[in-house]
Amino acid sequence: MKKTSTRLADGRELIYYDTRDDTVRDAVDRRPLDRTVTTSEVRRDPLLGDAVAIASHRQGRTYHPPAGECPLCPSQGDRLSEIPDSSYDVAVFENRFPSLAGDSGRCEVVCFTSDHDASFADLTPEQAGLVLEAWTDRTAELSHLPSVEQVFCFENRGAEIGVTLGHPHGQIYAYPFTTPRTALMLRSLAAHKEATGGENLFDAVLAKELAGERVVLETEHWVAFVPYSAHWPYEVHLYPRRRVPDLLALDEEARTEFPQVYLELLRRFDRIFGEDEPATPYISAWHQAPFGTLEEFDGVVREDFALHLELFTIRRTSGKLKFLAGSESGMNVFINDVPPETAAQRLREVASS
Repeated sequence: MKKTSTRLADGRELIYYDTRDDTVRDAVDRRPLDRTVTTSEVRRDPLLGDAVAIASHRQGRTYHPPAGECPLCPSQGDRLSEIPDSSYDVAVFENRFPSLAGDSGRCEVVCFTSDHDASFADLTPEQAGLVLEAWTDRTAELSHLPSVEQVFCFENRGAEIGVTLGHPHGQIYAYPFTTPRTALMLRSLAAHKEATGGENLFDAVLAKELAGERVVLETEHWVAFVPYSAHWPYEVHLYPRRRVPDLLALDEEARTEFPQVYLELLRRFDRIFGEDEPATPYISAWHQAPFGTLEEFDGVVREDFALHLELFTIRRTSGKLKFLAGSESGMNVFINDVPPETAAQRLREVASS
């Protein structure tokens, strides 16, 4: 992998990740852009104890542009985009309309391929491996920023999810705090460790799933399963067999095997509802241990956390979506219409030949 860092016309950072070491990236951003001005602010909810990012400048972000005006495609002639070069393998840049900025963290866009009409599932194993390297490198770099406590790599796919740009891409949020969902995991981890005299909760969950009926696929270094208490109609958790706290700690064997495993999962998701159904909308989310102090979680250290990816869709059946209505949105109590065992069986049935 070759990494090339440069700057866009308004001062934002752009990083190219290339498979070839002899690739030259010297294209200049020719757009007449003013410096980016953001109003991002993180506010604490005194009752719930969680955080809300207030980012009014995002109201003006690019919204469903025609394919010929996509800002994530490479620049061609006089059609200038966020990527000054005429082609790229993987490109990462600071979001022009970030939810988090400055002392409130940082947001980046990850372009998986220059092919506007592709999806992650269309990538080759080599391309998917390069994306994994980009995720890992950005996690390392962002973890060193003084304002950053947790790094979150994710992909939103599909208009049903709320995606406003059709180009295959994901995002990275670098939070200045430990996110509420991760804090819940850490509290459960601490309570289980104390109650069992030191047993790791993630290890216990993985062992139980391996012995059960919800495993979707397993390889030498990875296990994918539908969790016992899945919140979403079709939800898969992907764990490396060897527990590590973050992407940086994955060994070479797991890195090498990841592209084949992940691409197979994504392709199965696209086959869940049949060949005639539109591409399955999904969210794919990496969960990594925070880089900040864990003092509030008694007895827990970073190495207790288990890196894993959670992949889920809001489509519950053909032509129908799962909406977060009263119970989910008002009380955070999910109601799942698809039994996890049924979802796992379906995901095994649609395995590629």
